[in-house]
Amino acid sequence: MSSNASPTVSSPTRTIRIGSRKSQLALVQTYWVQEQLQKAFPDRTFEVHTMSTQGDKILDVALAKIGDKGLFTKELEVGMLNQEIDFAVHSLKDLPTRLPEGLMLGAVTERENPADALVLHSKYKDKQFDTLPEGAVIGTSSLRRLAQLRYHFPHLAFKDVRGNVITRLQKLDAGEYDALVLAVAGLQRLGLGDRVDRVIPAEISLHAVGQGALGIECREGDEEVLSLIKAIEDVPTRDRALAERAFLRELEGGCQVPIGVNTSLEGDVLTLTGMVASLDGQRLVKDTVTGAPTEAEKLGIELAQRLRQQGAQEILAEIFAQIQRGQVL
Repeated sequence: MSSNASPTVSSPTRTIRIGSRKSQLALVQTYWVQEQLQKAFPDRTFEVHTMSTQGDKILDVALAKIGDKGLFTKELEVGMLNQEIDFAVHSLKDLPTRLPEGLMLGAVTERENPADALVLHSKYKDKQFDTLPEGAVIGTSSLRRLAQLRYHFPHLAFKDVRGNVITRLQKLDAGEYDALVLAVAGLQRLGLGDRVDRVIPAEISLHAVGQGALGIECREGDEEVLSLIKAIEDVPTRDRALAERAFLRELEGGCQVPIGVNTSLEGDVLTLTGMVASLDGQRLVKDTVTGAPTEAEKLGIELAQRLRQQGAQEILAEIFAQIQRGQVL
């Protein structure tokens, strides 16, 4: 299709081009989406096109020091705006809450377990966080995990870890770390669920906004693509994700700010819990709101306003200043 052709013209012969990062986990997720769409629309053609993002290329610097918004999405978004690809599959937690003009969050897939996982070195397989020795080194690249774990377990040490999941596990097994904290969903999707030694309860670590779900980003107004991807959307996950993303957007926090959430949907009651913590783990504010799933985004905004009243804005301002000075991890 030429670049000046209308992307909204419906044609059974139009090949739908799916954008993906090149990482192993991204490809597993994208091929899963391709497979689901192929099952739903067997007469259509779906092709996967891969791109490297800035977040994939810079592996020797902590994420918080190189910026956050669009780190794993910008190149894919340019591809959509240039009509090189029709939509992109993201880990929803990597997708900024404010998208470029002309793009939208078109669909959200059913969520895997959104919890964080403790993955231990073989010498500590019988340990929990509280029984790991003083100064045990925990690998994480997430300020959200860092802040919450410092709050609960001040006797532990933390060290940045970059690279894909396989690379991080290799570093753990080689003894560079005593334990890692990774997403349960990512390990499961890679067939590495057996590496989860402990699922970390929400009371200790609230998960990232959107964690465990896939977000499908597309061009606004491309009704053909929207009609296709909506076929694999999970409405309960979407409602939970909208509440979480509204909460994060209202607090103006990127993926590298210690903001954690937990949501549940029981019948027509959506429950959203959120927290903001300081990097040193000394301060943590947390609250919960409930309401109808149709009011998901209003709930997220309400929760953000509640936490602001409890000091969240001051904590976030301090963190932004620390990041600017390079005082993270």
